[in-house]
Amino acid sequence: NAGSENAREFAGDTSWTDYSLQARVKPTSFGSGGTVGIDARVQGSTKFYRLALLPAGVQLQSVSGSSVTVLGNSTQTVSTGDWYTLRLDVSGSTITGYVNGAQVGSGSNSTYSKGRIGLQTLYAAASFDEVTVSSGGSAPTPSASATSAAASASASASATPSSPAASASASSSPTSGAVYVSPSGSDSAAGTASAPTTLTAALTKIAAGGTIYLRGGTYKYSTTITIAPGNDGTSSARKTLSAYPGETPVLDFSAMAENSANRGLAVNADYWRVAGIVVEYAGDNGIFVGGSNNIIERTITRYNHDSGLQISRIASDTPQAQWPANNLILSAESHDNADSDGEDADGFAAKLTVGTGNVFRYCVSHNNIDDGWDLYTKSETGAIGPVTIENSLAYNNGTLTNGTVNTNGDRNGYKLGGEDIPVNNIVKNSIAYKNGKHGFTYNSNPGTMTISGNVSIDNAQRNFSFDEGTSVFRSNTSCRFNVSGSNDKTVGDADSSNQFWTGSNGSRCSSYSGTMKWSFASDGTLAVTFG
Repeated sequence: NAGSENAREFAGDTSWTDYSLQARVKPTSFGSGGTVGIDARVQGSTKFYRLALLPAGVQLQSVSGSSVTVLGNSTQTVSTGDWYTLRLDVSGSTITGYVNGAQVGSGSNSTYSKGRIGLQTLYAAASFDEVTVSSGGSAPTPSASATSAAASASASASATPSSPAASASASSSPTSGAVYVSPSGSDSAAGTASAPTTLTAALTKIAAGGTIYLRGGTYKYSTTITIAPGNDGTSSARKTLSAYPGETPVLDFSAMAENSANRGLAVNADYWRVAGIVVEYAGDNGIFVGGSNNIIERTITRYNHDSGLQISRIASDTPQAQWPANNLILSAESHDNADSDGEDADGFAAKLTVGTGNVFRYCVSHNNIDDGWDLYTKSETGAIGPVTIENSLAYNNGTLTNGTVNTNGDRNGYKLGGEDIPVNNIVKNSIAYKNGKHGFTYNSNPGTMTISGNVSIDNAQRNFSFDEGTSVFRSNTSCRFNVSGSNDKTVGDADSSNQFWTGSNGSRCSSYSGTMKWSFASDGTLAVTFG
């Protein structure tokens, strides 16, 4: 209510202590003194910690009536009509705020030790969505949300997909105190900008909160680069492996033979952020994620001999309680991954042995020999944790960029299960375009999946293929323009908000005719256009 001094909504329990509150927030209008925010440890109607969006920037605040203490701030521009992902962590006396994954500030304040959560506007109006609370004072940090890929149908995108690697860092200037790595670095070097070290040496040189910068160029390796278990960051101080701002480092593993042991970069520790690198020609996965609570952002995995990026347990004896969980794959591209038999190399995979909370957001998988996404389960290892795929794109999977096809491949856009094991995966606001078999397929997953806001176009067989289960379908669109294919099959709860293809296009299909193009925005969000 832009005319109200204090419009607010509280929830949760007064006994809550350490937790992370996260929400997508879109200011729609600011009046004089207007503020939009999320509140933690709410003790009363005007007593709490607040992460506040203001027209002039963002503030982390301790609020007690009319008294406001600023614990941190950022001068970034806040625009009405744009979505921001706000996260407010409270852990002991440490209060930390993030906007779109970048820390606004962190301070020590013991005014409030426990309390509820809140959403609030002061002389402002806003929309709030996807409000989540995680115990312990930490949560995976996504980037800003934008208009869903499936809803965008303008004709303004570049015809050539843009590389996310060139703009990997959220900061335009390097972080002070970082360790520097270059293709010509040496193990014994200090790791400064003028005396760069090697990547393997740098991995042991940073503490929690530290940053490793990879300078641009090609790094040639014949063995796996492993971030080992125990080499962890923390929930409030991740370790970062990032491209140096404005440069593109390429990890080239072409000296490897095709072998399941020959992965490229293995992220087996917890609380890391890996950003802006290219990994290619590994003998197995390009990037393997066996740890938990990691962010893999704006990476490219290409020409590897198994799935470009895969989340799975580290070893066959890793207990289920340690299966990788709460990893966020953000604004990543994976393409032209191909194994010799054509059956295993997907763009992205979270399969066989993964825990809960793994998310793919704003990701693009194309021209891989097998599937775009593979969430396969096996009876030997049982159900995986539900996986979320959102605002993403899968196209031309089953055919490499050079035209190679291997008929052993499944060639789906999104393969969501296996071996009749129910897993309640979530796929929303994503696009499947001209894949070699189905666009979205249950693949023998009889669970209750959430399939919403997706668009599927001209896939070779079915755009949507769900032969059993109790999945819920809402606001999906299926269209055919140049490929005949088969009628969609959607066993489960499908209401009239969907427009599936059963011989003719629905009214929404006029927005999806013509050439498909895509690009990453500077903030990492994905835009897909048609026409």
